[in-house]
Amino acid sequence: MLRIHDTRARQVEELAGGRAVRMYTCGPAPGRRAHLGDLRTYVLSDLVRRVLERRRTRVVACRNVTDLWPLAGEGPGPDLVRRHEDDFRSDTAALNLRPPEHSPRSSETVDAMIELIVRLVERGHAYAAPDGSVNFDVRTFPTYGEISGKRLDDVKPGEPSGWALWLPADGDEGRDAPWGRGLPGPHVECSAMSLRHLGERIDLHLGDAGLLFPHHEDVRAQSDAATGHEVVRHWVHGGSLLFDGREPAGSTGNVVLLPDVVAAGLDPLAARLAFLEHHYRQRLDLTWDVLRAADRTVRRWRARVAEWSESPSAPMASSYAERVESALDDDLDTPAALRILRELERDESVAPGSKFETFLHLDQVLALDLSTEIGKPRGLPAGAGELLERRDRALEANDWAAADLLRDELAELGVRVTDTPEGQSWAL
Repeated sequence: MLRIHDTRARQVEELAGGRAVRMYTCGPAPGRRAHLGDLRTYVLSDLVRRVLERRRTRVVACRNVTDLWPLAGEGPGPDLVRRHEDDFRSDTAALNLRPPEHSPRSSETVDAMIELIVRLVERGHAYAAPDGSVNFDVRTFPTYGEISGKRLDDVKPGEPSGWALWLPADGDEGRDAPWGRGLPGPHVECSAMSLRHLGERIDLHLGDAGLLFPHHEDVRAQSDAATGHEVVRHWVHGGSLLFDGREPAGSTGNVVLLPDVVAAGLDPLAARLAFLEHHYRQRLDLTWDVLRAADRTVRRWRARVAEWSESPSAPMASSYAERVESALDDDLDTPAALRILRELERDESVAPGSKFETFLHLDQVLALDLSTEIGKPRGLPAGAGELLERRDRALEANDWAAADLLRDELAELGVRVTDTPEGQSWAL
């Protein structure tokens, strides 16, 4: 069974979900298109799902869509919201992410949020203010801070001892509630949606490390205070992503979107592989060189799988498959799993047909579309022709060091180069 790091418990724990695992993932930030840093989180949730389903465990997933803003008039218009939602759906499909069973919109779930706030007020965990707002009183929830480590004692005199559950809002965007017309606070929807669609016992709540505080602390406090018990069994967080050593930020122009990867001539699944090359809890410093290397690996493996498919059938290399699956079960150790796959690729004692079966079996989890080249006319991978031309020029100039480097690059693409008296020749 999958063992995964629980942020609240500060240790790796076995995920014992029984017949089904209920998983909630916080949706993308509203008001902008998701960048690669955002998408890494959703690859993580997809990986969890695929590893569990490989073990014949049913997964029921929920991911919210935020289309309401607590301060009326400050969010993007509905047309832009829908466009970002469509873009996100397109990006997740390109990354082979299986869609969640539930994708509730905040605008369609306000009734559940109001019901949650009413329950919190009735239980003494929240109070209505004269201005029509409703606030959570964090002093009524002594275990606040167990996920992030930020304790109640850290609240300084004069700082608010809670957060807004409901804010006054007039106009068309406001909704009627017992405390007056308004809108729910920014942390309420994840509690209300997860409780409505997954119930009061949730196995996994996922998000990136930036949501630890205050969002996930507030969600835990709201859900647990409303139900009277611990709702989420495991809190799981992915590491942050840098690009060229800097945080993604629109103000610096350091935001890379999935269409940018495609525009650079790379397969979108190169981004998925680049994420998998690093452990999900590590901070990942992504670069174009890392993405290009991942793209070469994806294309090489597809070419290898197509080549092996023409060999006599053979049983799967079970020892390699078991080692990969064991690595994935061990807190999703994808770097170890990929190292084992590369070892299998190089192992000449394993029959090509056996490699074929094993790679396709494991691609059910990796989701790199390794079978796409099977049966197609075999030609040079993208970019290989240019590398061969550059190597021709290097050989003519007697630049043996450059020729060797180019040979290595071609090998990564699955192109084997041989030097003959008549010049270089190549084979796939």
